[in-house]
Amino acid sequence: MRYWLATVDAVTTPDISVRGLGKRFGGVEAVRDMTFDLPPGRVTAFLGPNGAGKTTTLRMLLGLIAPTSGEALIRGQSYARLAHPRRTVGALLEATGFHPGRRGRDHLRIAARDAGLPAARVDEVLDQAGLTGAADRRVGGYSLGMRQRLGLAAALLGDPPVLILDEPANGLDPAGMAWLRELLRGLAGEGRTVLVSSHVLAEVAQTVDHVLVAHQGQLMFDGPVTDLAHETGGLEAAFLRLTGAPA
Repeated sequence: MRYWLATVDAVTTPDISVRGLGKRFGGVEAVRDMTFDLPPGRVTAFLGPNGAGKTTTLRMLLGLIAPTSGEALIRGQSYARLAHPRRTVGALLEATGFHPGRRGRDHLRIAARDAGLPAARVDEVLDQAGLTGAADRRVGGYSLGMRQRLGLAAALLGDPPVLILDEPANGLDPAGMAWLRELLRGLAGEGRTVLVSSHVLAEVAQTVDHVLVAHQGQLMFDGPVTDLAHETGGLEAAFLRLTGAPA
């Protein structure tokens, strides 16, 4: 049973719309009747313990797996029906899949060419991701935090209005966390929709406007982060209560 669901402003057209979304893997129901809308101009955190269905939901949004029931839409279309997917949504699910012998700049050049994007975007996103100085180093020598930055740069190549990021803070040092916070807030300030999964509750409290909390495949909370952060015990206590985890 859902704990509480906030009402979305009906005047604002959502950039991300999930309706009755469900996914079964054999006898396991990974996602159950997930429903939420995310309008432009805010950062939303998708929270939940391991196995809550967060990554499965993100993968259904990005057309990587098919839902068993319901629908996941980006700007009113399933990912497969988007005319220009890389110009509509940028995604970072894992900071892997980079050829270790390829330079960071070359990885982005290939990604831009394959997506039909202008080569000029490569230098722009390298600067945006703080990787200009490391652009000509081989990715095999990158730290995890640098690979996260490269993945974010790739997600930004198409200058998309929607960003879907799975644990983008992994491997970032405190300076990197501060940089990521500023980046995400800036992107939302430009009117983009940013959906980011995270386990770092302290960072969530400083960065996001809105929170989705999932537990055992169901959505338990959908509302402003302030509604949770102002509860007795703060965001962490509210999260533990919603997910049934021991304090």
